[in-house]
Amino acid sequence: MSSRYTPIFAYGHATCNSTLESTDCTTCLGPAMDNGTFTSPLTEKSFDFASEERIYKWWDSQGYFKPNDELDGEPFVISMPPPNVTGALHMGHAMFVTPEDIMVRYNRMKGRPTLWVPGTDHGGIATQLVVEKELASQGIKRTELTREEFIRKVLEWKERYGKAITNQIKRLGASCDWAREHFTLDDQLSRSVAEAFVRLHEKGLIYQGSYMVNWSPSLQTAVSDLEVEYSEEPGFLYHIKYHIEGGSGSDFLTIATTRPETLFGDVAIAVHPEDDCFSEYIGRQAIVPMTNGRLVPIIADTYVDKDFGTGVLKISPGHDHNDYLLAKKLGLPILNVMNKDGTLNEVAGPYSGMDRFDARKKLWSELEETKLAVKKEPYTLRVPISQRGGEIIEPLVSKQWFVTMEPLAEKALRAVEEKQITIFPERFEKTYNQWLSNIKDWCISRQLWWGHRIPVWYIEGKDCEEDYIVARSQEEALDRAREKYGSGVEIYQDPDVLDTWFSSALWPFSTLGWPDESAEDYKRFYSTTVLETGHDILFFWVARMVMMGIEFTGKVPFSHIYLHGLIRDSQGRKMSKSLGNVIDPLDVIREFGTDALRFSIALGTPGQDLNLSVERLTSNKGFTNKLWNAGKFVLQNLPSQSDASAWEKIMDLKFDSEDSLGRLPLPECWVISKLHVLIDSVTSSYEKFFFGDVGRETYDFFRGDFADWYIEASKARLYKSAENTSAPVAQAVLLYVFENILKILHPFMPFVTEELWQALPNRKQALIVSPWSETSLPRNESSIRRFENLQALTRAIRNARAKYYVQPAKRISASIIGNDDVLQYMFKEKEVLALLSKLDLENVHFIGSPPGNEKQSVHLVACEGLEAYLPLADMVDISDIQCLTNRLSKLQSERDTLNARLDSPKLKRASEEIVRGVKEKIAKAEEKISLIANFLSLLNSTTSITLE
Repeated sequence: MSSRYTPIFAYGHATCNSTLESTDCTTCLGPAMDNGTFTSPLTEKSFDFASEERIYKWWDSQGYFKPNDELDGEPFVISMPPPNVTGALHMGHAMFVTPEDIMVRYNRMKGRPTLWVPGTDHGGIATQLVVEKELASQGIKRTELTREEFIRKVLEWKERYGKAITNQIKRLGASCDWAREHFTLDDQLSRSVAEAFVRLHEKGLIYQGSYMVNWSPSLQTAVSDLEVEYSEEPGFLYHIKYHIEGGSGSDFLTIATTRPETLFGDVAIAVHPEDDCFSEYIGRQAIVPMTNGRLVPIIADTYVDKDFGTGVLKISPGHDHNDYLLAKKLGLPILNVMNKDGTLNEVAGPYSGMDRFDARKKLWSELEETKLAVKKEPYTLRVPISQRGGEIIEPLVSKQWFVTMEPLAEKALRAVEEKQITIFPERFEKTYNQWLSNIKDWCISRQLWWGHRIPVWYIEGKDCEEDYIVARSQEEALDRAREKYGSGVEIYQDPDVLDTWFSSALWPFSTLGWPDESAEDYKRFYSTTVLETGHDILFFWVARMVMMGIEFTGKVPFSHIYLHGLIRDSQGRKMSKSLGNVIDPLDVIREFGTDALRFSIALGTPGQDLNLSVERLTSNKGFTNKLWNAGKFVLQNLPSQSDASAWEKIMDLKFDSEDSLGRLPLPECWVISKLHVLIDSVTSSYEKFFFGDVGRETYDFFRGDFADWYIEASKARLYKSAENTSAPVAQAVLLYVFENILKILHPFMPFVTEELWQALPNRKQALIVSPWSETSLPRNESSIRRFENLQALTRAIRNARAKYYVQPAKRISASIIGNDDVLQYMFKEKEVLALLSKLDLENVHFIGSPPGNEKQSVHLVACEGLEAYLPLADMVDISDIQCLTNRLSKLQSERDTLNARLDSPKLKRASEEIVRGVKEKIAKAEEKISLIANFLSLLNSTTSITLE
């Protein structure tokens, strides 16, 4: 173990003055932590969520989040998806922190050098937008500032709020190496970005040109195709007359469009070549309305949909992606009618300077006045919306920088095809392949001030289309310019910045030191192991990281991709402020604890959305308390630390061989066998990323097997008043099983498990760095089957007690019937059976055939070969008869009243729902009447038998 991991001994009070390494605190219970980080479960009613922050700071201060330099083997490395510095903690962060921290904590305990690299993203558009809004609230416009002044404002904002998201992620328990935290605008990462741009340009994969892009008028920047969402909204389809040159007044084509203001950018009218309705017009020219007679050709192309609108299409290649491609194919000109701010330009004539939507209203009004408007009909529009700004996107031709994607995509496709990378869940592999197989060139320039400036410099006085320099720094660019143009040359940098996703595409290797391939972190930790993120950014980020990683390092950036879903509310709705269903993780943590939140999230299915409800959180808070109370029971039933003889007996017991297991009593052999099965199963599930299975199996074992059965069974050993030779076995088993449960659950519920671990005796290491439970340990299948028989018999007796209203504290007699083998192991555990089933130990008989009073007994069949007879005289109390008779009479009266109501004229006029409600009440009353009447009959017969 690395020297940075401080050994601890945790079996003393939090106020104990012993040092961390001390092993001589023998007079008190609770952890010997002189900093008060841990508290004893013996003195606390429940786990205190307020202690989570103290525990986290202690882990961090001890260096547990750092990779252990003394461990050999293949490292386990995860790069955190960097949240924007604009962010406040939301459930999406809990969704990625939980599975990533589960992986990290599990692999750390497995003994692998483990590194989780944290960081934040500068979030170009999102951050600039939020800072501009803050400035606007102060009456300041960005354009009133210089670029340098605005950047200072953003940096001031980041200084105030940027660390908030990091601190909140810590609150979720993320065990990252915060000493390696990065920000995408750090010097190191900025150097990586410049290097990547230069290399791609040198290979001819980066180019500049004027092409159709998605334009954000309010931010005045291009946005990615992937950052545009389409919303169905009510609108109109406008039908407009286009007169034919040289034709009569009635000679025109009617064109339907959803955006009439773009007609100023029309360069052609198109019809389908097989549409006989318009064949006579092909080759002629049409007059564009409201343009003083501007003419455009009428052409034929199969691109036209004969069934849409009027079957006639206006071609506006400056304002429609499909029109743009058609114009490129046919060699038509590109005509732009819009300014960068969403107003119309001089091409629109008298509409110049008007907002696009205002111009639409005015144009339609004037088309109506000039009789060029045919009709306006309601139509559902598919409107492009900016994910970041929320405004309507405008298709616009603009000069931008692009990356040629096809050669990069080919390598990324091959990496998945050849299983260098596995995607989990596997179904997303198809989605990944479809996107990369149909990939478009990537527009990487953004017209923003916040972000990585494009590393391109232009020459003062030269044509910037041809004379530019791509360099890693301004100094390098100036040196190159002087070599080519002389010492007096002046240069200026491209004003645009790179798409935020360009820098984050380098994240797995830029954070480890690339392009310095001699960096220690790069040599040791790249490639990383797992990329975990939401399935919704498979294209935005994941695929781009794969492409860039292979291109620049020659290796895949990670070998596994794990995709989680989104968190929704209890009704399956997306969380939004407008719906009022947003759940704040910090509020959840305060009320339910981090462990309950994490456990609730971890039980979800990979790649599928998770509905989070208060009921689920409440249930898992209860699980936390159940774990805490189990820890209290274990601690309260261990011998005093000063009782060396008792501890020697406990420590001598081993459970790692078939012989040692076979010597144990049945309940102990059963629970340890079940534990060993669980360890193997959950370890396999951890390795396969089946975290939900781990949680469910461990939950079922802890609550069902350990808490509900073994802890109860152990009381038969622990609470004996005479010489107790069986107690050490039960104590050893309780301790062994519970400490392994804590290990298994630690990646899910790190805080409560660490707190409980510190309270257990002889803890030499913190749980976070303790070795994982040993696998392939023995299990005794015979004991499992036998104890399951004992459970079946116990359940049958408990059900009979409930059915016959036996008082909970009342002990009853029983005759157990079975073959010799069954009776033998049942007899050995008669104290356990009596304790669990509330039997009178002195009157539990093990016999081979039914007892003489079988006709006056309740006969139970637990399973094949195991039966029981419970004497009715033991179970029935004569005083119950009068009570039940009164209850029966009251129910019969209630039923009669309901029947009378059902037959009344008033109810016959009532609604169907009210009538149905009355009928349901009658049915329930009849059911109870029948049950009580049958039971009274039984009681009466039993009484007469007893009296005889």
